[in-house]
Amino acid sequence: MLPTRLGLVAGALLVAAGFLAPDALLERRARRRAERFVEALPDALDMLAVGAASGRSPATVFSEISNGTSGPLAAELGSAVAQIECGAPVRDALEALRERVPGAEVGALAAAIERSRIYGSPLADQLHVQATGLRRDARRRIEDRAARAAPKIQLVVALVLVPSVLLIILAAIVAHSGALLAGL
Repeated sequence: MLPTRLGLVAGALLVAAGFLAPDALLERRARRRAERFVEALPDALDMLAVGAASGRSPATVFSEISNGTSGPLAAELGSAVAQIECGAPVRDALEALRERVPGAEVGALAAAIERSRIYGSPLADQLHVQATGLRRDARRRIEDRAARAAPKIQLVVALVLVPSVLLIILAAIVAHSGALLAGL
């Protein structure tokens, strides 16, 4: 349908897009999954802190979280619970979780549980502090996204809305030009 030269260029672009698009889409899905994981983590940390304060083990609370919610966090915690139920130590299950989910958040959770296990430090306090920090980081990301949106909104107003209002005014002037010129 396209001229020969343009057809060759379009074909080359389609081949390049077919080669690069799956990786880009997969990377986007992985990034979104990691974002959803981190978004759900503060609430899970609070639930884990309450469970730890009441004397329940992290594995029990992980099981409750994975059975009571949905999403990537629940799926990953469910995998960790399955490993623990099969006889793996909590430390190894958390290390496997850390390998599956990149990011410092899971590493901090694993380190807090390990510190609590080794040194007997109160786990609930550490988890509450970590949850508060994650919420603060999320709020900062939202504020940054909102700050970047303001110039985009101004651009839309300047390039779309103002000219459209001017065109409406111009149309009204043209429509009533006979009445305006008759008065002269």
